[in-house]
Amino acid sequence: MFKHFYVLLAFLSLCAASMAQPNAPDIVVSKDGKGQFASIQEAVLSVRDYKPSRTTIYVKDGLYEEKLLIPANKCDITIIGQSRDGVIISHGDYAGLNNMGTFNTWTVRVDGDGIRMENLTIRNTAGRVGQAVALHVEGDKCEFARVKLLGNQDTLFNGGNGSRQYFSQCYIEGTTDFLFGPATVVMDYCELHCKADSYITAASTPASVKWGYVLRHCDITADAGLARVFLGRPWREFASVTLIDCSLPSCIAPEGWHNWGRAENEQTARYAEFGCKGEGSGSSARVAWATCATAADAPADAVSFSPFDAVSGWTPAYSLKK
Repeated sequence: MFKHFYVLLAFLSLCAASMAQPNAPDIVVSKDGKGQFASIQEAVLSVRDYKPSRTTIYVKDGLYEEKLLIPANKCDITIIGQSRDGVIISHGDYAGLNNMGTFNTWTVRVDGDGIRMENLTIRNTAGRVGQAVALHVEGDKCEFARVKLLGNQDTLFNGGNGSRQYFSQCYIEGTTDFLFGPATVVMDYCELHCKADSYITAASTPASVKWGYVLRHCDITADAGLARVFLGRPWREFASVTLIDCSLPSCIAPEGWHNWGRAENEQTARYAEFGCKGEGSGSSARVAWATCATAADAPADAVSFSPFDAVSGWTPAYSLKK
């Protein structure tokens, strides 16, 4: 009887392990030495340059204190964590440290095309010391699912003119401009958590690009006690940010959007909210130079919007077609 019990227990343990780990990953990273590599950086650099097929890297739970670069010659790599809260990639650079500047502060930088990351945490531990990036993405057709991004100012830089990026069911927190950059970025069913009375987005969308940030079915949340959070301010004059069916808390400033102290930005910035809900939505005090409409009054292209519209026909592997 006991023999059968232990056989059953071993079988259930094997099943649980197989559920946590993808089928036959190409590379396993583990801090305990039971994988091919002990660091994610070593695993990434081992992938053949411009490999014509996708490589899957499975990362076991652990604290990975490294500054991870996925260079441009490493493409079509999928990095899957064992658990979102168990796999933590951590570093603490910030702009004022040795005058390194904002764009060298990243914990993870993605330059390769077709990179996918899921089920892990990326954090910048510098604290509230100014610009300190957790994730910096330059590559095209990059996507992130169930990823947690932890930081303060400038948590996520969506770089790369012409870059298309997709985030699904992610948690992203920050203080000031914690989503910023020129890329076309679709966020589906994500939580954006505000930690200070400041600005969520600082888009620098080029004039020639129709979509900048598109937040769809996202929940914007905030620390207790906040009173004036702006949805965005234009880092460059043609900034584009669109919210569709998002939930907005009471701390969102009634005017919603800020011109960054330059009245001329009001003639060029492209800000819109369609069908949003919550205490911070639909204010009659919204700035006149932004579009704020109920679902019934939204234009047809917003009502029927799918994430594929913004990313020019690309179908992300993690897309939520709801």
